[in-house]
Amino acid sequence: MKRFLLLAVLILGATNAFAQTKDQLEGLWEGYDGEWLHVSHQLISLAEAIPADRYSWRPAPGVRSVSEVFMHIAIANFWLLSVTSPKMPAELTDGMEKSVTAKADVIAWLERSLEAVKTARAQLKPGDIQRKVKVENKVVMVDGMYLRIIIHDNEHMGQLVAYARMNGIAPPWSQ
Repeated sequence: MKRFLLLAVLILGATNAFAQTKDQLEGLWEGYDGEWLHVSHQLISLAEAIPADRYSWRPAPGVRSVSEVFMHIAIANFWLLSVTSPKMPAELTDGMEKSVTAKADVIAWLERSLEAVKTARAQLKPGDIQRKVKVENKVVMVDGMYLRIIIHDNEHMGQLVAYARMNGIAPPWSQ
C-alpha cells in the first residue's frame, strides 16, 4: 500500500510538472504568432509579479527604472508598429516613459501595446509582410519591423528578469 501511495504521488507530481512545463512553453516553436504569445505572457506575468513599490527601483542612477523599462517597451511597440501603418495612440505623449509610474497604469499600457501588435499582425493580408516601409532613412519590409518588435521586447525582458532577480523576485515561469 505504501508503495502504491508513493507511486501515485510520484505520478501526480510528474503530471503536474509536465502541465507547468507545457504552460511555460506555450507558443514556443510555433512561428512568429506563437513566439509573440509567449513573450507577451512572460512580460505581463513579470509585470504583475513585481511589487508596486519596486516599480521605481533602478540598478544605478541614470539607468531606467522598472516602470521606465516597461513603458519603454510599450512606447517602442506602438512606434515600431506605426512604421507599418497603424497610428500611434493619440493619448501617448512625449515623456510618458518617465511620467507613467503606477503599476496598474504601466501594465495597462503594456497590455494595450502587446495587443496592438498582435491585432495588427493578424490583420495583415497576403503580401503585406513583404511590403516596403521607410524607417530611419532605411527601406525595409514590414516583416523586418515585426521581427524588430519581438527582438526588442525579448531584449528588455532579459533586462527585467535581471532587475527582478536583483530584487529577490523569481520570474513566475521559473518557479
